[in-house]
Amino acid sequence: MTTEFSGTGDPKRSLELLWGVQDRPRRGPKPRLSVDAIVRAAVGIADAEGLDALSMRRIADELGVATMSIYTYVPGKAELIDVMLDRAVGGLTPPSAPSWRARLEHIARDNWALFHRHPWMLQVAVARPPMGPNMLAKYEYELRAIEGVGLTDLEMDAVVALVTGFAESAARVSVNAAEAERRSGVSDLEWWEATAPLLERLIDPADYPVGGRVGTAAGQEYNAAVAPDRAFEFGLARILDGIETLIASR
Repeated sequence: MTTEFSGTGDPKRSLELLWGVQDRPRRGPKPRLSVDAIVRAAVGIADAEGLDALSMRRIADELGVATMSIYTYVPGKAELIDVMLDRAVGGLTPPSAPSWRARLEHIARDNWALFHRHPWMLQVAVARPPMGPNMLAKYEYELRAIEGVGLTDLEMDAVVALVTGFAESAARVSVNAAEAERRSGVSDLEWWEATAPLLERLIDPADYPVGGRVGTAAGQEYNAAVAPDRAFEFGLARILDGIETLIASR
């Protein structure tokens, strides 16, 4: 799959699109298109088929217009991806739980679900996050989740990065596992049943005593090589435990 990078287009045009301040035609007939319509179509295509399928021509076909008309509203794919990311995170919900731990747990689960709703987001390297209204609101309420618990500003930023980064990493494993099954047409259990007999002939268990024991126990429990949901739950609990220890030390 192709990896795209946010923030690689024209910064001025991206910000204009993100905040809805681009110039609009003052005369002539009412436009057939809008930035919102283009972004909705682009997200729909990416949700269904991934970013590899996304192009200005494909969006134009989806909307029933000429390709060049798309460029009247959006200068290119780079700027479009910035807006798509901002619109996608607009579907997240701020936490309202009374405890900081429950609030961070909500943030992690919400981000995990976001990447499953929009798997194409995992194809975008967000080293330069789009500075749109939804992205900024997301960062604000994530920080407010741990405001006043005794952490420094830099620690608060690091905690948010840790929790959201873990949710993204765990979701990537989950999405990739589902995609592998979809592309191969073979379930994890079917793959393991086909692989295990050959492995038994090729390897000596005495060479891998710990890996063999643990791997067998995990495989029997998961019926697969990995269990993304369980790994997410385990990892999230350990991360929150660590943050709790840091807060308690203050």
